[in-house]
Amino acid sequence: MLDLAALKELLASPQKIVITTHHKPDGDAMGSSLGLYNFLIQQGHHATVIAPTDYPDFLSWLPGNGDVIIYTEHTEKSAELIANANLIFCLDFNALSRINDMGVLVGESKAYKIMIDHHLEPEDFDDYRHWNINACAAAQLVFDFIVNQLYQPEFINKDVATCLYTGIMTDSASFRLPNTSSTVHRIVADLIDAGAVNWRIHELVYNNASEGRLRFLGHCLANCLEVLPEYNTAIIAVNKNDLQKFDVETGDTEGIVNYALSMANVKLAAFMVERGDKVKLSLRSKGEFPANEICKKYFSGGGHRNAAGGVSTDSLEQVIQQFKTILPEYKKLLKQ
Repeated sequence: MLDLAALKELLASPQKIVITTHHKPDGDAMGSSLGLYNFLIQQGHHATVIAPTDYPDFLSWLPGNGDVIIYTEHTEKSAELIANANLIFCLDFNALSRINDMGVLVGESKAYKIMIDHHLEPEDFDDYRHWNINACAAAQLVFDFIVNQLYQPEFINKDVATCLYTGIMTDSASFRLPNTSSTVHRIVADLIDAGAVNWRIHELVYNNASEGRLRFLGHCLANCLEVLPEYNTAIIAVNKNDLQKFDVETGDTEGIVNYALSMANVKLAAFMVERGDKVKLSLRSKGEFPANEICKKYFSGGGHRNAAGGVSTDSLEQVIQQFKTILPEYKKLLKQ
């Protein structure tokens, strides 16, 4: 294991550092990773962000994005960097399975592993852990790591602030989720003071859709939405033919589940999409309803109380039916 004093000593001189995050990275994954990257390179560290897979184009403007390596496109180079690293920062995930094939490489690496995360039930693969399930985003924890553990707030420049603001904004659903505490707002104020242009970041993330994505969204709402009023639940299910018809790209399905949750009486929303031989689920809920419990018990997943995900190897039709058969178990909670 590695204590904070030892970690500070290591970071006092240039190190070979790999930063990685979960597969199909979202705004928090890339925001926290590039925020940490922009912090580390100011101090002369040889830092590289390796994403396990591709990620949405609406995140490509983030400072430092041009230096990101995508593992699936550069496997040999990624493997070499991981093998030669002194430190590996693992951001916004707590199980090596969340980085797909990279998990084996990271697990076998002799580098110290530092986990910065806010998900439940972390695996014991790390040497140092900065972990808090009450944090609204991994980017919040990266800020806390820099400011309150390393005591280096002076290195939060415009690039760091922009990335961390993006991570907090996206994972808090634009500061709307219950864990958006007063502390989060104070952090966000500090990031704006450091140079993050809040309105511009919002434009680049949320008002940057292609025509194809907008038409796909319209199709989902008009043709794929099913409302179950007896359970205050809504389902949007998309098959592989829909993905092909609308030429759906990485990131085009991001946030669609929230439209189902936006209905007044809906307490639980599910977005199901058929990809290859698997069905991926995204659940969102309001209040105290445990979306993560459903994903963990029935769909080999997990997450947060109000935002969780899972996967199934059954057909889309079977997954829809299974999900519906689960709802009676939660009817009392859903009707409260």
